[in-house]
Parts: sequence; C-alpha cells; structure tokens
Amino acid sequence: MEETRLAPDVAAYYARGGEVRRLVEGHGRLELARTQELILRHLPRGRAVVWDVGGGTGVYACWLAAQGHEVHLVDALPQHVRQALEASARQPGRPLASAAVGDARRLEAPDAGADALLLLGPLYHLTERLDRLAALAEARRVLKRGGLVFAAGISRFASLLSGVAEGLLRDPAFVTIVERDLRDGRHANPTDEDYFTTSYFHLPHELEAEVRDAGFAPRELVGVEGPGWLLADLDARWRDPAERERLLWAARAIEREPTLLGLSPHILVVADNPSH
Repeated sequence: MEETRLAPDVAAYYARGGEVRRLVEGHGRLELARTQELILRHLPRGRAVVWDVGGGTGVYACWLAAQGHEVHLVDALPQHVRQALEASARQPGRPLASAAVGDARRLEAPDAGADALLLLGPLYHLTERLDRLAALAEARRVLKRGGLVFAAGISRFASLLSGVAEGLLRDPAFVTIVERDLRDGRHANPTDEDYFTTSYFHLPHELEAEVRDAGFAPRELVGVEGPGWLLADLDARWRDPAERERLLWAARAIEREPTLLGLSPHILVVADNPSH
C-alpha cells in the first residue's frame, strides 16, 4: 500500500465493481450471514458507536446503522465510499453517521470513542506484518476500554480449496499462485484471470497471534463460512430456507475446531481492548 491508498493492482481490481455484488451472490451470501451472526453474538446491547474500517460499499455499515447504531465507515477507495453513501441515502431514517476515504493505519477518529471496530478487509490487503500491527494499534486507539475489534483474515488455504472446488487447478498459472500462497501466504495474481489480487493469507492462529501482539485479548477465533462454500449447488440450496439453515448450522458446528479453521475462506478474531 502507498501512504493512504491501495496499491495500483488492488485498486484496479476493486475498480471493476465486483465488491458491490460480492456479498449478495454465490458464497458471499454465506459469508455475510455468518459474519452478521458473529457480530451480533458479541456486539453490546443498546446503541453502539461502530467504526467500519475498510467497509467497502457499506453492506455491514448500513446494516448496523439500520439497527440504530452510530456507524462511521472508512475505506481506501473513493468509489466504495460513494457507493456506501448511496446505500445510506436509501435508508434516510437511519443513515450512516459518516463515510470517508481513509487509511486503516491512520484513522481520523477520536481516541477511545468507539464501542466496536470492524476490520473485515484491511488486514489481508496489508501484506506486511508491521502494517497489519499498525492498523490493529490504530483500532486500539479508537476503541474504548472494553471495546471490541472484529478482525478478519483470508485463510492460507482459500485458493487451494477454491481451485479444487472450481476446477481451477487445471490452469498451471493458478497452481503457481496456490504454491506461493501455501509457502508464505503472499497471494499475487500476475494473470488476467479473476484470481483475486495482492493480499496476505493468514494461518488461523497467526491472525489470532497478531491481534494479541497488538495488545488485544482475543475472545474467540472462528472459521466463518464452514464447508458450505465449496458446494457446486450452493445457489440452489441457499434459496431453500431449510437447506440454508443446515449450511449455517454446519458452519457453527465446526467454527472453533482448530483442525478445521482453515477450511473456511475467511477467519475472524473477536477481541477485547483491555485497556487504553
């Protein structure tokens, strides 16, 4: 990343506009439902001040604002901030408190003012550990004592499992990408194919360790989606309410199992800010 902007290849990837649809189609719907479930599991009752850092097009931020929370969104891409403001305008009774372009490592936010802070994207686009720790330190600054951080990472094994499920391992270029992912977690896509963009893929307990090293006290480390994201017929199953609940149940059933955490493409650490 540059000082306050995404790297050019990352910015170009998101400029294609896919983020506006990602959480409402395919296995993104499973990610959304489970992440919302996990947020509600821990978010304090009553009206909370929430910062959604790397909040993208505002899916989570607007959802929380609609529930009556004071939500401030920050994203590195002006395009995403505009889309978040458009989404906010569609719920005029409970809009976002603010939405601005910014850097997860240097937030324009007051000290100790937030009850919760979402980091559902920045940590995997900050490919250097020191930058990830800087973003987590900034989250600690913004959070009240006892405030919560929700820190998401992409699993080290996400590309491998996606390659198996989608037949992508037939492409030698994709295999090369997977080999690098497995070796050191540094995901890079030199092709013109939609094989995601420059990121860091965590081992599950590595993400938890980084959150702890930043001074937080982890509450839980969970796999988000569970096994359902690998299903070829996920769309059909998701349309059936009973099948949808079975997929969510399956994700809950193994969400804390250490040997299966990396099965989910996203992992989430929920942690307390023990002091300020």
